[in-house]
Amino acid sequence: MSHATTTVIALREGLWQIKVPLPFPLRWVNSYLLREPDGSLTVIDPGLRTEAGEMLWNEALEELGFGYGRIAQIVLTHHHPDHYGMAGWLQERTGAPVYLSETGIGQVRLLWGPRQPMTEELTGFFARHGMDAALCGELAKHMDSFVPLVSPQPQLTALRAGDRVRLGGASYEAIETPGHAAGHLCFYDAQTHEIFCGDHLLPQISPNVSFMPGVEEDPLGAYMDSLREMSRLPVKMAYPGHRSPFAAFGQRAEELVRHHEERLALMADKLREPMTAYALCRDTFGDRLTLHQLRFAMAETIAHTVRLAIEGRVAESEREGVIVYRARV
Repeated sequence: MSHATTTVIALREGLWQIKVPLPFPLRWVNSYLLREPDGSLTVIDPGLRTEAGEMLWNEALEELGFGYGRIAQIVLTHHHPDHYGMAGWLQERTGAPVYLSETGIGQVRLLWGPRQPMTEELTGFFARHGMDAALCGELAKHMDSFVPLVSPQPQLTALRAGDRVRLGGASYEAIETPGHAAGHLCFYDAQTHEIFCGDHLLPQISPNVSFMPGVEEDPLGAYMDSLREMSRLPVKMAYPGHRSPFAAFGQRAEELVRHHEERLALMADKLREPMTAYALCRDTFGDRLTLHQLRFAMAETIAHTVRLAIEGRVAESEREGVIVYRARV
């Protein structure tokens, strides 16, 4: 494979990082391929389903000398399409079970089940927070456009926090790490101090923390609490969903807590002038966002305003069906 040096990386014996391409600014998502003691393979987070992604998997397995029949299980850290999308496609070719948290399975049904109920729920929610109707309509079409990128839907087997998962012959604990995605799981090996951390902690970039209506009451608070807890884990190497594996796991967790504390302070200061979450989002993140970026920026802004309200730092009121925030002085 001509681009093997950039898309398939041997990390250690029996573990490969597969960079699956994305049509977003992130450029790729990390999938991990592990060889089990019996010669079978485990895939963690196979990536978004696109033609480029399909070609990448064909070429990567050919380069490594593996056939699809050797893949014995597919393990997902969370349900977001860039991690989940190819699971059904890969299951069709391998017959392998696909493991996802119970909460993640529920999110899949809301996002891509019959009638995709979350699309209407989320766009209506954004409208209540100040987004105009035309933009909400565009956002609904954008969300619907992900259905082909996660199809076919796999048959899913539930994982629970505390379950033990065999990865590369070692026993990893599934640890629930809320915030970035409801039901997000990290997989930690206490013997080797290695962790597959999905998008819970990323080097160099801050994982998105979105408020989704009816899912979590305080995703940012849950995220920051989880970061503090995870920072105490002894970790020698972390394998993230984006960017490169890294060692400074606890330090990065502390950095992300500080980042959100600073963002909360910034938004509280901006809210000395009453405004909607949509206006605050534009004031914070700017007007040059793609629709894809705007969706996440808006949901993250609301996660921060919700946290500020819980802490008593802002008050919310309603004007003609639209929620307005202002700082308490």
